Amino acid sequence: MRELGKSGVRLTKLGFGSAPLGELFVRVDEPTAAATLKAAWDAGIRYYDTAPYYGRGLAEIRCGRFLDLKPRSEFVLSTKVGRWFFPPAKPDAFQSEPWAGGLRFDHVHDYSYDGIMRSYEQSQMRLGMNRIDLLLIHDLDFWFHLTEAKVSAHLNQLFTSGWRALDQLRSHGLVRGVGAGINELGMMPRFLDMVPLDFFLVALRYTLMEQDVLKEEFPYCQRAGVGVVVGGVFNSGITATGPIPGAKYNYRDATPEEMDRVAKIKAVCSAHGAPLAAAALQFPLAHPIVASIIPGAFSPDQVRQNVDHCRHPIPASLWSDLKSHELIAQDAPTPQ
Repeated sequence: MRELGKSGVRLTKLGFGSAPLGELFVRVDEPTAAATLKAAWDAGIRYYDTAPYYGRGLAEIRCGRFLDLKPRSEFVLSTKVGRWFFPPAKPDAFQSEPWAGGLRFDHVHDYSYDGIMRSYEQSQMRLGMNRIDLLLIHDLDFWFHLTEAKVSAHLNQLFTSGWRALDQLRSHGLVRGVGAGINELGMMPRFLDMVPLDFFLVALRYTLMEQDVLKEEFPYCQRAGVGVVVGGVFNSGITATGPIPGAKYNYRDATPEEMDRVAKIKAVCSAHGAPLAAAALQFPLAHPIVASIIPGAFSPDQVRQNVDHCRHPIPASLWSDLKSHELIAQDAPTPQ
């Protein structure tokens, strides 16, 4: 267990990311989804992260259905705000992308007071829970909003309206911590200069493949006492699968250069008797502000593999070799 920044919330170092249960890339039937969550619980995982966007509500429903049977004091649950959902105006033209399945709902981005409260209340209903531990501002970045004008407009809406909702929920004890989900560089300082967050969920940006956040973002968080949860530890696949045909890197097909880099990292891992996936999972946890990693899983076997890889012994010489070959940053903290 590790404490998440100054929030007072303690998380298992290995958490569960539920985007795959929203049917990201592939369909997942109900028995498999339930068995996957059970495998995580049986392995001792007690931190579960979800979001309204994952399968347009499906992941929240599945997590809530499973966790409703567990003692509420024994797990930590996080979900996200910034979208609320409604039936599609043109059902015949509805497109499920980027989800392979999921529920048939459209959404709008809304970072206003009313929008955040509506999102929070919809999540309570889908989860079937009257308490959510951690609440995250979701996808307020260029990944989804594309232009500076749109990002600035949404940040202004959050600052002038939506933050009041998040501050009320936190100060009244309805949530224990407030954070933001980040997909790209440059957004963490913008958030921290604007609102007093407890933590960030950093997806894709602190992994074996990417450590640019060490230059400015993570030191900024350390000075502010802000914790970090790391998502996307496999960069959406490639450091779990290795450089196989069709390997995914940040939700797209990997380039030849990216495949070559992963092949070199894998060769170093193999020389030290460690699976590539084990190194990918253990690396982010060496940073002192990282409280938890939340890899996703499509099946019980993937959960068990993640647990085994987190426990796999890795010699210190593996990390020093990765640095000597300039495959990870020289100043990156590494497991002892």
